[in-house]
Amino acid sequence: MVTRVRKARIEDAGIVSAVAAETFEMACPPGTSPAAIASFIDEQLSDARFADYLARPDRTILLADVDGEIAGYTMLVGGEPSDESAAASVTGRPTVELSKCYVRANFHGLGVATTLMAASIDAAADAGAESVWLGVNQQNSRAIKFYEKSGFVKVGTKNFLVGDELHDDFVLERPVLVTAAE
Repeated sequence: MVTRVRKARIEDAGIVSAVAAETFEMACPPGTSPAAIASFIDEQLSDARFADYLARPDRTILLADVDGEIAGYTMLVGGEPSDESAAASVTGRPTVELSKCYVRANFHGLGVATTLMAASIDAAADAGAESVWLGVNQQNSRAIKFYEKSGFVKVGTKNFLVGDELHDDFVLERPVLVTAAE
């Protein structure tokens, strides 16, 4: 198994959207309604939205490819956090948000997420960031454990809207130059 990470191109919008739709529900807390999840996917993770994201200079989408199959993706967003709670919690500046970090279920446990995270941190460093931050649902213990293993620490909380449902997230941050725990 060989994992390669590459920057997504505009023509990748459809595949990124498909992987996003497949993986998003895994990050939602139990009890999130199917209608709220479907609404979020339709509004935020459509082909058109990813085409827009890919056209924006403040966004970088990285794809993890395992033996020719897209296994996961991340999306980095440069600039000041737009969420007031996150902006107040994040201390490193300039900063980059790790807005999305998803690996398809059949690739879990194979090191894909670790490879994708390392490439994302490198991309943030290349963009001149001093820190990377993210929001993660407070009930998503698997993701929290992975992020902490990757060098992130809890620095605050924020809300996240899924459809019409408001969820509680932790804000996690890590300096760009920290080596993740093995």
